[in-house]
Amino acid sequence: MRFNYASIRCTLLNIVRALAVAALLSSGAFAQTYPSRPIKLVVPFTPGTGYDSIARIVSPTLAQRLGQPVVVENIPGASSTIGAGNVARAEADGYTLLMIGESTIASGHLYRSLSFNPLTAFVPISLAGRGTLILVVSPATGIKNLAELIARAKAAPAELTYSSPGVGTSQHLKMELFNNVAGIKMLHVPYKGSAGAINDLIGGRITAGLVPVHSGMPHIKAGRMVPLAIISPSRNAMAPEVPTFKEMGIQGVDANMWYAFVAPKGTPASIVTQLNSELRAVMGMPDVKAKLEGIGLEVKTSSPAELEAIMERESREGAQIIRENRISLD
Repeated sequence: MRFNYASIRCTLLNIVRALAVAALLSSGAFAQTYPSRPIKLVVPFTPGTGYDSIARIVSPTLAQRLGQPVVVENIPGASSTIGAGNVARAEADGYTLLMIGESTIASGHLYRSLSFNPLTAFVPISLAGRGTLILVVSPATGIKNLAELIARAKAAPAELTYSSPGVGTSQHLKMELFNNVAGIKMLHVPYKGSAGAINDLIGGRITAGLVPVHSGMPHIKAGRMVPLAIISPSRNAMAPEVPTFKEMGIQGVDANMWYAFVAPKGTPASIVTQLNSELRAVMGMPDVKAKLEGIGLEVKTSSPAELEAIMERESREGAQIIRENRISLD
């Protein structure tokens, strides 16, 4: 039997080309079908926090645009590292997303034995916005302004207390920064979430605390908290009568909280680009924007690269506060 090797070679080449084209078409079809099933958005904090509020405001409209449910799941604990760790270990396929902020980034400097690096375990998608914190005291203290709080803290070092939702949270780190700048020392009392921290402050068992503007204003208006200063660089529309730290003569404390969306490292760039585009579109919608602004949030989106720069800066600044105050969870 004679073989026509030229014909066989031609046939094999055609088969290889056909398989290559099929693979390309298959991969293209796969990319175009994302998402083809529900997406989980993990909030590594308790319900009612700013992170949770943003996730629940944004997710319904995002789901409509993507054509798949976006399910918000709260996985709080250990300064956000339990929920963040779950996402860091998740499949990098765009079906598990995470909300982060300063606390998650700072956790990398709090735990020497942390199983993941918060700065490198995730791929940035987009900034969600900026929020602010108000320094408040219990009415039971009789303190009326920031100068009185500082004077009393200097007269009785480590006797005044302040609460936070946990070690390494924005409230904790920003309060330690205030202590350093003001030259005072207040005793930190960490709680497992915002509810206990706020309730004990209202009840007079805690002297002071930094609380998110949307959480604090109802209590301030009801006379259950006394506002002293706001930590953002400028006054907040929800509390226009509350001065900034800078206005009260305290320099170097002013800063905004920030909230953002990330995915596990290795998530395809095409999916990150798609999610960035969709999230920015959703957060620019008038009804969504109005709801977010209604909880005291300044809506602010970003490119992945811009968010990465924010995360890197936050890591450096958080590390300095943690190092100077010898804060650790190990």
